[in-house]
Amino acid sequence: MIITTVYLESGQFKVIEEFKVKINYEIYNVIVKKKISNKHVYLRLKDKNLLEISSNKYFSKLDAVDLINRQKEWIVNRRDVFLRKEKNKNSYLLLGERYSLEDIKEEELDKLYKEKAQKIIPKLVEEFANKMSLYPTSIKYRKNKRTWGSCNYKNGLNFNILLTQFPLEVIEYVVIHELAHIEHKNHSKAFWALVKRYCKDYKQREKLLKSFL
Repeated sequence: MIITTVYLESGQFKVIEEFKVKINYEIYNVIVKKKISNKHVYLRLKDKNLLEISSNKYFSKLDAVDLINRQKEWIVNRRDVFLRKEKNKNSYLLLGERYSLEDIKEEELDKLYKEKAQKIIPKLVEEFANKMSLYPTSIKYRKNKRTWGSCNYKNGLNFNILLTQFPLEVIEYVVIHELAHIEHKNHSKAFWALVKRYCKDYKQREKLLKSFL
């Protein structure tokens, strides 16, 4: 195990420990970064075979190994996502189908996604707004990394243009989800009951949303 101590300008120090672990026949390099000011422990997959743990100074190698053992399933799933993205880096998704980036310039993708979103989503919103008797005050589109949709306090809906990468049933689920937030501004049991009323297989669609890319 390699241990390095780095002194920071603030007078604090950071200890960096490195070792290897084996998960499902794959060898992972593990880097543990310890800093006095760290109050929590974070585990990240930085590369397909590189794990990084950020922790406080009392976090031992045994603690790190225990954390990794408890998070094996998460690590393997994140690695699969990483490998899938690496494999598909020269292609793009549109409505669940994959196409080569040779057919389109990368800078033109956002324009294509926005055009598709503005064509598909309003029709779905109108359809389910009438079924659910829940009507948004506005519909807007933007590109972001963290959310697929949102409903603000004025009942305006925002949709991520990257939703058009997914199959239509996923887009439909996100529309129903955000319309339900007009009535319930939380994820309470009542909220999920409302979603299920109009999307009985919403859990399967959620899994598809999380695993498709």
